[in-house]
Order: sequence, then C-alpha cells, then structure tokens
Amino acid sequence: MADAALRLKCLVEQLLGAPLPMGIRAWDGSQTGPPGAPVLVVRNRRAVRRLLWRPGELGLARAWVAGDLDIEGDLYTALDLLSGLVWERGEDARSLAEALRDPEARAAIRGFVRLAGPLPPPAPPEEEVRRRRGHLHTKRSDRRAISHHYDVGNDFYEIVLGPSMVYSCAYWEAPDSTLEAAQHDKLDLVCRKLGLRPGMRLLDVGCGWGSMAIHAAREYGVSVVGITLSQEQAAYARKRAADEGLTDRIEIRVQDYREVADGPYDAISSIGMAEHVGAARYLEYASDLFSLLKPGGRLLNHQIARRPQYDESTYSVDEFIDAYVFPDGELQPVGVTVDRLERAGFEVRDVESIREHYALTLRRWVARLEADWERAVRLTSPGRARVWRLYMAASALAFERNRIGVNQVLAVRTPDSGASGMPLRSRTWN
Repeated sequence: MADAALRLKCLVEQLLGAPLPMGIRAWDGSQTGPPGAPVLVVRNRRAVRRLLWRPGELGLARAWVAGDLDIEGDLYTALDLLSGLVWERGEDARSLAEALRDPEARAAIRGFVRLAGPLPPPAPPEEEVRRRRGHLHTKRSDRRAISHHYDVGNDFYEIVLGPSMVYSCAYWEAPDSTLEAAQHDKLDLVCRKLGLRPGMRLLDVGCGWGSMAIHAAREYGVSVVGITLSQEQAAYARKRAADEGLTDRIEIRVQDYREVADGPYDAISSIGMAEHVGAARYLEYASDLFSLLKPGGRLLNHQIARRPQYDESTYSVDEFIDAYVFPDGELQPVGVTVDRLERAGFEVRDVESIREHYALTLRRWVARLEADWERAVRLTSPGRARVWRLYMAASALAFERNRIGVNQVLAVRTPDSGASGMPLRSRTWN
C-alpha cells in the first residue's frame, strides 16, 4: 500500500479519461496532486469500498458523511473542480456503463478492488433515510420526511440561520449586507407583494419557526395562521409569538395543508414549502390553496426550481439530497409551477427570479456553521453536521452556476368580474 495517493490518482484518471484537478492524500500519509489545489483526503480504504459498491454521488456522499472522505482547502473550489468533471465535460463525459466497455477502464476498476482490500459493503451512515414501502407524499410519509429534516434541533438551526430563523432565500440589497437585514427585506417583500393591510387574514403554509407570521402580524397588522408538520418548529414559533406579545394575532398549528378547512383567507404565503409537495400532488396543492382564498386574494409561492430536461422522462432526483437532506423532495421547472397554478384557477401576475440571492444566503449559512462547528456537532452528530455543510455548499454553487434557481410567483384568485385588484404598474405591489 506504499504511495496509495499516487495509485488512487492514476486509477481515477484512468477510469475518467481526464486529469484529476485536485490533490489526494491517502490513509498511508502519501500525497500527490497540483500544488496549491484543494486536497481530497481519503482517510481509509473503506472510502474506496463505498465507491465500488455504490459508484457515483451516493457512494461519495456516504463516504463524506461517515468521515471516510474530507476536503482540505477551500470547500467551494474543491466541489467546483469535482463537479466540473461532469458538468463542464458534458457529452465528453462517459457513463460507468461506457467505461466498463473500455478494457483500460476495466483494468482501473480491478486496480481499485485490489487497493480497497476485502469487499463487504460498508453499512450506510446512520443519517441516511431508510426507504419505506408505500406511496410518496401521503400525509404520513410527508410528516416523516419533514421530521427528518426539520426536527434536527432548534439550537442547531439557530447556529446556521442566525437570529432571523428564516430557512429560505434572503433578499440582498448588496453582497455585504447582513444576513438579518436581507431576511427582513425578503419577508417585507413577500408582505408587500401580498398587499397586506391591517385586519387581513393570512395563511402561512410551511411557517417554519414563525418568522413570516411574526413579521406580517407585527409590521402589517394582520392575523396569521401558520402551519407546519414539524413539532419542534411549532413549539419554537409559538414561544416567539408569545415573547412578541402577538398570541392574539398568531396561531401556529401542526397541520398538513390538505387539512386546512377554515378559509377563506385574504392572502396565502408559501415560502420554501412547495418543494416538499411532489409533482404528482402539485395540482392538488395549488387547488387546495385556491379554494382557501377569497376572490381577489393573492398567493405568493416562493420555490426552488430545476432546469427543464430535453427529455423529462430521464429526470431523476439527486441521490444525496434524497437520502440525507430532503427525503421525497422534488424540484420542477418554474414553467410547470406556473402551469399548475393556472390550471388550479389562479391568474399568475408576476414571476421574479432571485437565484443569485440564494447563493449569497447559502454561503452565509455555511460560514455560520463552520464558525461554530464543534457546538453544531455536539447538538446533532458529526455525520449530520457534515451533511448540512456539504449540501449547503454544493447548493450555493448550483445556484451560482445556474443549475437550479428560485422564484417568487405571485398569483391571484381573480373574481369573475376580472377585477384582480392589482396595481396598473408592475411591481408596485400596494
């Protein structure tokens, strides 16, 4: 096993048919690669076994979460270099199946097997979601998925999100603004787009830790019903509302959006929740919200979007995100979202892309997590903290490179008279 790093580098390049743009340090202390580049630290041969048993993203994720792999140097640069092997090579990148038809690639795989040692499949890290039989996006399965992601511990989320406790894209006046100011501006933007006024009734779907409900009630004088499937979020939001003296205007429920039956509402906000709905349920989701609005009422749907595929039948969910971050989450193109909202009866009045704003937000969250890393690990687990660091950093790059986006879609339940109540000039919301 002498000089395992050089052997790994040669085997990787032989398999990929391309130079590895970063360094490698192996379990035997050997190191190779371009000077000054980030270093992929392969702590043990188990990391190689993980990739042999599950080639691709999920094998890499399991090795990262278990601590078998690490990165020294700038995490964003390292992830950019690694993703470039796939994203930037495009049609030149060969699949594993194609590689296995190449005698040289097959020889590389045999070399990995010899380097990895005995080959029982390593058990996945504990943080991985165990797949259960049954249909997706039932009320029961959605509660389980939401609990996996959001019931990590409110103290942990305080580290990542800061005092605002807003877990969605902020709205930045400038890159050097504070996270708290940018989140305040996002909440205020939503309120203005909804045209909130004193005495109105707002439904906040996926209310999180209560930030939108508190902002709307305190700054705009509305009554708010916030719903979430997370017990921990609900308890936290109720306490915040009580501390603000707003319990007469804010009600927080642990409730599925399909169970809300006390409409009509003057306005509905859905911020970072619709990603959990699922493509098969999206028209039902849009129809339910439509039925809960008064004629003339507005919906603000704030949602991450993926890029459309030339052949949509080839789309598959991100294995790492599905197994470790957002079980059963599904992204769809913004055009599909607009289509479903309009099919449900809404008139879509505005679509605003704020993609770059999410990249800035995620980088701030990563910085906060890294700055208080030891406490974050104590509050959760080493594996869970590593999951959050990887997914937030990788997501920041995905937004920066336009691989995914985020949009605010403003829609109206326009009455039969056609009087939408919207201003004549666009983006003067009140």
